[in-house]
Amino acid sequence: METERLIIDAVRETDKEDYFTHISHDKKVLETFICRYAETLEEFDFSSYPGREDLFAVRLKETGRLIGIVTYFDEKDGSCEIGYGIGSAFWGHGYATEAVRRFLEYLFREKGMETVCASFFTGNDASRRVMEKCGMRYSHFTEKELTYLGIERDLTYYVIRRDEQGGA
Repeated sequence: METERLIIDAVRETDKEDYFTHISHDKKVLETFICRYAETLEEFDFSSYPGREDLFAVRLKETGRLIGIVTYFDEKDGSCEIGYGIGSAFWGHGYATEAVRRFLEYLFREKGMETVCASFFTGNDASRRVMEKCGMRYSHFTEKELTYLGIERDLTYYVIRRDEQGGA
């Protein structure tokens, strides 16, 4: 998959250092995206990521380097949930919106999804804005849905249906 500035493709063995730097070791990302933290590259267990069909690297076209990830999960009866994380060094440039918009096209057109939802930790306005820019709308709120990093987290869910997505 491609956009004007990004390539969205499989996570590769050669992505370990970029994945570590921009996702699993980036404490700002960890505050907004659920993943396992790794203190050092040596202790980072990357073995389960390459080759997964539900996990995609978000790469800058100009360098080919991984700057984030996008994934889908809980696939059931034509629906799924997505998650995304962009390294904090790349925040504020519209990369998350660009990646999610293209990923939604993929899920609707190529995977045949009818409904896609996403959630964010309540208060994460940047993630909410990404969802809204991609045509998603508020679905529901759940109080203290999960405990992450020792904190009970409220989640806000947004949703989009195939017929609401532009051009699908």
